[in-house]
Amino acid sequence: MLTNSSFAVMHLLVAAILISVVSFANAFTRSDFPPNFLFGDGTSAYQVEGAADEDGRKPSIWDTFAHGGNGGAYQGNGDIACDQYHKYKDDVKLMAKMGLDAYRFSISWSRLIPDGIGPINPKGLEYYNNLINELTNQGIQPHVTLNHWDLPQALEDEYEGWINRRVIKDFTAYADVCFREFGDRVKHWTTVNEGNMCSMMGYDVGAVQPQRCSPSSIFNCSKGNSSTEPYLVTHHMILAHASAANLYRNKYKVKQQGFIGFNILVYGFLPLTNTSEDVIATKRARDFFIGWYLNPFIFGDYPAIMKKNVGSRLPFFTSRETNLVKGSIDFIGINFYYAFHVKNSPGSLQIKNRDYKADMAVELIQIPENITLTEEIPITPWILERMLHTLKNDYGDFPIYIHENGQLLPSKSLDDRPRVEYIREYIGSLPDMLRNGLDIRGYFVWSFLDVFELQSGYEASFGLYYIDFEDPTLRRQPKLSALWYSSFLNNKTMDIDSEIAMRIEENSSVLSNTPLMHIVT
Repeated sequence: MLTNSSFAVMHLLVAAILISVVSFANAFTRSDFPPNFLFGDGTSAYQVEGAADEDGRKPSIWDTFAHGGNGGAYQGNGDIACDQYHKYKDDVKLMAKMGLDAYRFSISWSRLIPDGIGPINPKGLEYYNNLINELTNQGIQPHVTLNHWDLPQALEDEYEGWINRRVIKDFTAYADVCFREFGDRVKHWTTVNEGNMCSMMGYDVGAVQPQRCSPSSIFNCSKGNSSTEPYLVTHHMILAHASAANLYRNKYKVKQQGFIGFNILVYGFLPLTNTSEDVIATKRARDFFIGWYLNPFIFGDYPAIMKKNVGSRLPFFTSRETNLVKGSIDFIGINFYYAFHVKNSPGSLQIKNRDYKADMAVELIQIPENITLTEEIPITPWILERMLHTLKNDYGDFPIYIHENGQLLPSKSLDDRPRVEYIREYIGSLPDMLRNGLDIRGYFVWSFLDVFELQSGYEASFGLYYIDFEDPTLRRQPKLSALWYSSFLNNKTMDIDSEIAMRIEENSSVLSNTPLMHIVT
């Protein structure tokens, strides 16, 4: 057993090791970025708020999915999550102390308007007003997403949600409430998060909410059609976005001076070989995965290759809708994590009743191969830059916010050096991207806290702050990544040993309650 004196010596030794390990000598500082470049952090409503059945909130499709035993390799739900609903003041204080310029979060539609349509929930309205006020009082910009994987279950039950055109009108009415109630303080609105992944994973593969797919899918979907529904969902998301953007510009823009964008997940796509077949297949993958949304937003229609391969299953825009959709984005939000090699696979086009993936006619091979949901994500900022330049060449120069980028680690400890390295490399690559002509306006780390993740639950985390979910207080504890990010945001570098030593000493109680094997490796 360690005595008090021997433990103190051990604690100092641990602190010294931590300092030596994480003292990266950065070749960049916060001052290397334009003054108006934003650095932030992010979460989403279901993943962080908790209070799932409190104060009038009703379920979303994510509640239903998580409670239906559909978690795959993980268990859990967002009933309590990080309890930000009750702890938002403390969280905003942490953000301010860290030095964040902005906080990206989402509004729970079913907390604000419990049935998706109809009366506003006063308690939900009060919560988001309080959160936004707390942020702005601390000088932190609120960047708000209106729908982050959590459509109200009431609308799914009534008319099957995103696959029905009725959702366009209901989403616009919901957006109108948000613009009216919060737009005097919120200047950056994202209508939908990861529309492409929602369509593909929720309605083609059936791996996530609302878990719709054809019977031939490997997932046990009770209903759905993988051949048609992904295209309907995307079509209605694009029209819902355009309708909300049009409403904002006509009714609120002059007074509120805000901006409306849409968020997509962007993979890095590289041809497996230099053959013309794989090069063309890589362009096709981009068209199906990214052009599916950007082509309508920029040019008013779907990519030609999608029209050819999908045929009559691909919805079409009327001339009025084309005019509404084209130019309806002020910015694009990019979530970037993974990269893939692309191999031409034309044989899938021979499949009868083929789905979205078969229509793409490619094989995607992850770089590197066989990464699991709980393994470190490879660091590939050069692939991100290459992809963004390709999008600029294809669609023109439009403002970009990197809304999500972060490292997934299975270990829930304070020692997350791989995350420090990951974030450092991506942030360090941004000055070159800016100098090379990319119009990137901000970078948001995912995620601020250890949140309830869509595909790993609480088993793996992107968080900068550790939460022991067995602890009833859900105490927030800064990881090394939080210390590094804070130092960077305050225009310091991690090689200032006295700064790190001070912060380690401030958190000595955290270290003393954390097994040494979790700190020293």
